[in-house]
Amino acid sequence: MKNVTDSFVSLGYWPFAGSFGFNTDILATNPINLTVVLGVLIFFGKGVLSDLLDNRKQRILNTIRNSEELRGGAIEQLEKARARLRKVDMEANEFRVNGYSEIEREKLNLINSTYKTLEQLENYKNETIHFEQQSAINEVRQQVFQQALEGALGTLNSCLNNELHLRTISANIGMFGTMKEIID
Repeated sequence: MKNVTDSFVSLGYWPFAGSFGFNTDILATNPINLTVVLGVLIFFGKGVLSDLLDNRKQRILNTIRNSEELRGGAIEQLEKARARLRKVDMEANEFRVNGYSEIEREKLNLINSTYKTLEQLENYKNETIHFEQQSAINEVRQQVFQQALEGALGTLNSCLNNELHLRTISANIGMFGTMKEIID
């Protein structure tokens, strides 16, 4: 800091060339210099400054105008969106009401088809039971017939002698021969 003040102080020791010289009194020279600089800036910079301010004012006005236009467009889009929302909401309510009635119809259809399916299954069950009963009855009949036939053959074999056996065979052969003639 001392070097800077020394350089200003040393300026005061320069020789004067006529009426021109440096005033080293800082308090006396600064207001004059500032006044001169401000006067020059105002005189020459007034046009530039007013042009800059006018340009800035125009940009601000254009920005405000564009913002107002965008705001108007946004309000218009908002109204369209609200109208679409109301329309979609009404359609959703219709679908909801129709959906509930459709669900009830489907529920009734499902219940009816379930009852029909249960009836068919009951019929199939009854038919299966009847078929199994008939199969069991037929199997028992065959077993009874088989046992009766075995018992009859046993009785016949024990009661028949050779002569009676031969006569029975001859009679059966005669019956088969007669049946064959009838069939032919």
